[in-house]
Amino acid sequence: MTPLSDDQYRSLRADAEVIEADGHGEKVLRLADGTFLKLFRRKRLISSALLYPYAKRFADNIEALKHRGIACPSVIGVYRVATIHRDLVHYRPLLGRTLRQINDPTERIELRARFGAFVAELHNKGIYFRSLHLGNVVLGSDGALGLIDIADLTAGRRSLSKRKRLRNFRHIFRYPSDQEWLTGNGDTVFFNSYALTAKPAIDSSQLAQVILG
Repeated sequence: MTPLSDDQYRSLRADAEVIEADGHGEKVLRLADGTFLKLFRRKRLISSALLYPYAKRFADNIEALKHRGIACPSVIGVYRVATIHRDLVHYRPLLGRTLRQINDPTERIELRARFGAFVAELHNKGIYFRSLHLGNVVLGSDGALGLIDIADLTAGRRSLSKRKRLRNFRHIFRYPSDQEWLTGNGDTVFFNSYALTAKPAIDSSQLAQVILG
């Protein structure tokens, strides 16, 4: 990570808009040029972040997704600002709308199938994303689906096991509004599309039964 002085950091964030913050301070900033800064703090004195900082993980996850041909933000730089005890990732956002922002019923039906295939593609390529929900999946300006907010993602060399796939589906369906978006009126196209793309093959009806009960 590149060290930034306090003056350099203040210059970088000049006229920034605060997009996300909590009781510990700013978390995400939109800069004047449309790029973003994501700020990370070490939550405990002794943690894995001491050896592998969260900002570096975020940047590495972006590179892992790009290597696998999955749309995501683009890293500009990774920095450490000692004066504010934060690590930063400066990145270009993935432009588009999150699936959660899409309300048109006809568009949703078409996207259910595409999202099912997209999730299967992630799993086939060894991607396990704990925060995989409709708010973190973007329909890009080029029409491709991609991922954002990927700090808690792992990228393995092998396809995910069935156990991990099922666990990840529970993350996807943790929000009732997302479940309605994907399976409203008993629609099974999401599960059918996933089953057709998944390797190894998986039975769509069994998958739906396990996830939805």
